[in-house]
Amino acid sequence: MKTPIFTGSGLAMITPMNADGSVNYAEIDRILEDQLANHTDAILSCGTTGEASTLEDEEHLQVIKHVVKRVNGRVPVIAGTGSNNTAHAIMMSKGAADLGADALLVVTPYYNKPSQAGLIASYTAVADATELPVIMYNVPSRTGVNIAPETAYALSAHPKINAIKEASGNISQVAQIAALCGDDLNIYSGNDDQILPLLALGGIGVISVLANVAPRETHDICRLYFEGKHAESLALQLRLLELIEALFCDVNPIPVKEAMNLLGHDAGQCRMPLAPLNAANRERLRTALCAAGFLKA
Repeated sequence: MKTPIFTGSGLAMITPMNADGSVNYAEIDRILEDQLANHTDAILSCGTTGEASTLEDEEHLQVIKHVVKRVNGRVPVIAGTGSNNTAHAIMMSKGAADLGADALLVVTPYYNKPSQAGLIASYTAVADATELPVIMYNVPSRTGVNIAPETAYALSAHPKINAIKEASGNISQVAQIAALCGDDLNIYSGNDDQILPLLALGGIGVISVLANVAPRETHDICRLYFEGKHAESLALQLRLLELIEALFCDVNPIPVKEAMNLLGHDAGQCRMPLAPLNAANRERLRTALCAAGFLKA
């Protein structure tokens, strides 16, 4: 079995912004300390939720550097370094490695829609270029391309390709990946409403948007399952379902940043082209936070 980068709950961390749109590093520190106090098992910096697509390269690497320094080895730090340009993904991956990241999250190339052969070539090139373990990120609803189970199987033979973050929402596909790859590929859920189902298929954790607002609870869904307390894990998964749905009432990370603001964090707004949450969805989010016990009515 490939050594897991982490087991349990990995935070898909927002990148908080100041009013002028610059990165709010003081708030990053506050969020990280809150997460670590609540047993988050790993930190992902500069993924989809971290608005990597609107960070300039220098900013992107600076955020990773800051997170690595603040975490200081307490949990693994995973750097989002994917791109629709393989050469750019390699450059960012090397940069993150130089800054002390523990692993890389590499999304499928988006927009240009490579074939399965193209995915194999691209992931192999990135993995060959670094000593860090690579987590493939499959989120076809955002990228327009799906990592087929047979492709995951082919790539699992690479010693540096450690895991897949599976956010296709297709449980049957996850089962096929698990059956084909076995111990050669670790599986993380990329969907907060499917943490428990993926654990039941042999997954070892989640890379979570929910963990921004519910770090201890997200950790506990995994912990309880690993301890054999499956009914308790299920109860917690289902109790948070309304909140999870509200966190995706608009394009991620618009709702989760608003949720963080409602909870007293200084998350700021998303960079354009993402627009602020509308009033109806803001009220839906507030209601869900209250129902889940995170906010007083």
